[in-house]
Amino acid sequence: MFAVIKTGGKQYKVAEDQVLRIEKIDGQPGDIVQLTPVLMLGGDPPQVGAPAIDGASVAVEVVEQGRGEKVIAFKKRRRKNSRRKRGHRQPFTLIRVSEILTNGAKPSKGPRPKPATKPTSQEAGEGEEARAQA
Repeated sequence: MFAVIKTGGKQYKVAEDQVLRIEKIDGQPGDIVQLTPVLMLGGDPPQVGAPAIDGASVAVEVVEQGRGEKVIAFKKRRRKNSRRKRGHRQPFTLIRVSEILTNGAKPSKGPRPKPATKPTSQEAGEGEEARAQA
């Protein structure tokens, strides 16, 4: 099943467990946010909204808030000794789609647990030294 959502002035086709980068939305990493409007729900049969489907939403987990690559806006007027250079970094939100909801349902899944990190070689070495001294 897939859905077409509209956020940040753009439309995205999303499916469950998909990770994508959208325009900045409010939320801290780990938060579950509901996105509306849903313009279309795929399935058998597909549902198309006019313009949106009532009661449908997409629950997403905020993975990261960040800023994109720097874009340089350089303007020069020849023979006038006039130049202007500006940089811009567009903010974005990295999200993971947790579930597609219909009929006004609330999200049932929580944020995914973070994977356990492996100890680095220094941390592993310190543990061996402590055991040797004991």
